[in-house]
Amino acid sequence: MNLSSEPADVLIAGGGSAGCVLASRLSEDPAIRVLLIEAGRDLTSKMFPTWLASAYPGRAYFNRGWLWPTLAASRGDTGTNRRGAVQFYEQARVLGGGSSINGICANRGSPDDYDEWEEQGACGWGWPEVLPYFRKLETDRDFDGPLHGKSGPLLIRRHRRQDWTGYTRGVADSFAAMGYKLLDDQNGEWADGVIPTTHNVDDAGRRASAAVVYLTPEVRCRPNLQIVTETVVDGLVIEGTRALGVRLRRGGETIVASARQVIICMGALQSPVMLMRNGIGPGAHLRDRGIEVVADRPGVGENLLEHPNIGVSAFLAPSARLPSGEGHHLQALLRYSSGLPGTPSGDMHVAISTRASWHAVGRRIGSLGFWVNKAYSKGYIRLASDPNAPAEIDFRMLSDARDMARLKDAFRLGVRALSAPSLKGIALDLFPSGFSSRIRALTRPSPRNAVVMAVAAPVMDRSSTLRRRFMAYAMESEHSAEQLAADDAALEAHLRRSVGGTWHACGACRMGNPADPMAVTDSSGRVLGVDGLRVCDASIMPTVPCANLNVPVLMMAEKIADTVKTEARP
Repeated sequence: MNLSSEPADVLIAGGGSAGCVLASRLSEDPAIRVLLIEAGRDLTSKMFPTWLASAYPGRAYFNRGWLWPTLAASRGDTGTNRRGAVQFYEQARVLGGGSSINGICANRGSPDDYDEWEEQGACGWGWPEVLPYFRKLETDRDFDGPLHGKSGPLLIRRHRRQDWTGYTRGVADSFAAMGYKLLDDQNGEWADGVIPTTHNVDDAGRRASAAVVYLTPEVRCRPNLQIVTETVVDGLVIEGTRALGVRLRRGGETIVASARQVIICMGALQSPVMLMRNGIGPGAHLRDRGIEVVADRPGVGENLLEHPNIGVSAFLAPSARLPSGEGHHLQALLRYSSGLPGTPSGDMHVAISTRASWHAVGRRIGSLGFWVNKAYSKGYIRLASDPNAPAEIDFRMLSDARDMARLKDAFRLGVRALSAPSLKGIALDLFPSGFSSRIRALTRPSPRNAVVMAVAAPVMDRSSTLRRRFMAYAMESEHSAEQLAADDAALEAHLRRSVGGTWHACGACRMGNPADPMAVTDSSGRVLGVDGLRVCDASIMPTVPCANLNVPVLMMAEKIADTVKTEARP
């Protein structure tokens, strides 16, 4: 590791979406020396594997070569206050983080989400304060006006309705018959309706990863910016209550990198663990793990949030499928309000997917993926008895009765939608869907899976009986989608067993008023009780926004970068 002998002004621990933004924006000031550390591989416009750059992301987010190998979590609440089954959790380990492997959806959420943050003590994070940063980060190819940016690094566009598949059009017609209007702009006025999906691909149709659009060749040439990849941040160097740098490990080599300020951007699940392993967190828990307490912050690892997710799918007629190629599969969505007392508008999301996976069988399946856009179930992250072992992560999804009630209603809505006249002859067989252990095994990109699915696909085309049996086996389901929709007890049991997340973890280092004992950072990401240390990623969100989280994270990094640059000026 060839690092400068001079301490960095800012050391960024983690090269995900937030880390790439911070490195780019902070190094705009030639007086600020920036060091960016990423555990995974480098990613540039010239070193961008074809299948990773593809607008179809199904190979990217299940390829273990780009993921943290030991990250696992319990998803659902069993109803007995015990942890559910622990499963592998896909989190990127590559420069660009989630933006390099995610579903390529680029939406912001509701203005009310950010006003709620301010109400929860995150001063300066209301909608009027964050909108300028949403505009700053984007170049919107479709819309102009006060809600849209035209000069930012991230290209934003929508799926054209004339390109929708027969399946997407049939689903949109089904929802229209239920009274949902057709809208044009997911990032426009917040309202219920069927909307073309907003996504971030460049003009050549390739994924717009933060590693590429923020860390351009010109940015990488700045003399005050150093990017070090394939290097793990092993721990923080803290003297008293001040962070002085980090310990780095690469192969068998371990060194200390000094910095005047450290910003942790390790992701929603790993930033809280880094804090706790270095003495920042719930005092009693840390002492029980044999860790000296630097700052007793009970909120570290608490308030863990996600978007609970379940699906209903159908085998598609050939004419309704996504054409062969690498097109983005999420062409449209339904945003709707549950009407449950106390919930905000647009608290539910339905992703209309015309392709279920990268292989031959996946090309033949269309899905409706439902998630609770404004979830209330809270989980936790705790250190294992051996603090260096993988942490205990439990999302406890559906532990709040409001989330269970809304996801049950969403499942029934999906069965009704796919059974509508507009989908007759298009959606041939319905089945409950989700990421069961068998589905996870079958969706892992491998030559074996490609061969198995290539053999199974034409057989499923010919035989309705065989495809029903195959999908029941793969989904590990005893009941059909129609049976579950008609039986409340069976549906609840199915949801507790099969609920998944949406890879939208957040909240376990939430920002807030310093007087709030559960706040971990102040409104600029500074860790309370420790000087020279910040956190900037989804973990500092006070509540989960009604959105895919990548664009909100980019916005947060843009805003915090401005704060750091302002503080650095004489």
